[in-house]
Amino acid sequence: MADSMTPKQIVAELDKYIVGQAAAKKAVAVAIRNRWRRQQLPAELRADVTPKNIILIGPTGVGKTEIARRLASLVGAPFIKVEATKFTEVGYVGRDVESIIRDLTEAAIGLVRQEMRGTVREKAQEKVTERLLDLLVPMPKNTPWEPEQEKEELERRQRTRDKMKAKLEAGELEDRVVELTVEQKATPVQIFSNLGMENMDVDLQGMFDKMMPKNTQPRQLPVKDARKVLLEQETELLIDRAAVVEQAVDRVENHGIVFLDEIDKVCAPGAGHGPDVSRQGVQRDLLPVVEGTTVNTKHGPVRTDHILFIAAGAFHVSKPADLMPELQGRFPIRVELTDLTKPDFLRVLTEPKHALPKQYAELLKTEGVDLEFTRDGLEALADIAFDVNRSNQNIGARRLHTVIEKVVEEVSFNGPDLADKRVVIDGKFVRDKLGPVVQREDLSKFIL
Repeated sequence: MADSMTPKQIVAELDKYIVGQAAAKKAVAVAIRNRWRRQQLPAELRADVTPKNIILIGPTGVGKTEIARRLASLVGAPFIKVEATKFTEVGYVGRDVESIIRDLTEAAIGLVRQEMRGTVREKAQEKVTERLLDLLVPMPKNTPWEPEQEKEELERRQRTRDKMKAKLEAGELEDRVVELTVEQKATPVQIFSNLGMENMDVDLQGMFDKMMPKNTQPRQLPVKDARKVLLEQETELLIDRAAVVEQAVDRVENHGIVFLDEIDKVCAPGAGHGPDVSRQGVQRDLLPVVEGTTVNTKHGPVRTDHILFIAAGAFHVSKPADLMPELQGRFPIRVELTDLTKPDFLRVLTEPKHALPKQYAELLKTEGVDLEFTRDGLEALADIAFDVNRSNQNIGARRLHTVIEKVVEEVSFNGPDLADKRVVIDGKFVRDKLGPVVQREDLSKFIL
């Protein structure tokens, strides 16, 4: 769980994937660690310690969303990333802001359920073996046995089961076909979504499960596939659903993290009419959720007082000061992310654990192509990406995706048919591919 990691350990993990932005990584690491620190406090004091929400400010493509994405893989806590623009639809009809907390609760239930599956898996495995034996050695039905005959039959069946169990454990029956009953759940009709009921505090799937008869059907499956189906069934039976919900709600309230992306899109200078009214409305709706309120979900009420909110925005047109003062006050920590420099672009290409050149090399290796990027080739890619960003719209590190894709396009297309399976991407190769495009500014706007 990331909140039990030290801030330095969290930053070290983020450094594997994100170049630079030390201030943002530091702020996020401290906020996550404070979740753990709060849990160590006495209950009375713990209730008064609220999270210090963060707002990340910086141009597109410098790592704001990537920090959230990598943080999601680090935390063992409920985490959800939402776009603030979801709540500003045409005609002021958007998603209910409280749906953020409902979605976070569902994420927590999935997280807790997955953990519980691990704890009951061994017991479920034992039950699966017994059920497979029942399918392989079925009990004779409606046979009028005499007591003595019945005893002999049971003994004979047990001997057969013992033999089958030995073969099953030895993996000799994996392709034997058995018949088992599989339940298929009904799906709520799309009309409920069309009526705008997807955000109601109603468990539509639960309603349908109760209203509709159980749809079961027999399936013929080999033992290796039947084992997976039976393991799923037995695991679900062993999980305490009430305990799952109880733990999930507790985790949401004490460890939940919400990443609000594109927060700048719900504020604009001089708001007063048109779409700006909708944006102000979204801010007003967000305020109680961020400040602390109780949201009703189908799993019961969930308090948001101690949920950590991390917001991010480019703020090209607007600025953080254009947010409602009350909402600004709920994000006391502000971190400005810096533009990427030319050396940063080179670091993006070389330092991350799964840097783009490595991704392309591994993809083409599946075709037997040995793709190698030389140092001067990487420097040329970084130079061109930086220059195109400077002369056209600055989209940060995302420009590297465009540039590399253009460079390796022909190799990717001809990969399966290449006679020479070794391709070296050096500085000359990059300039030959991109030089004409970069020199023609009218083309570079559309191609790069």
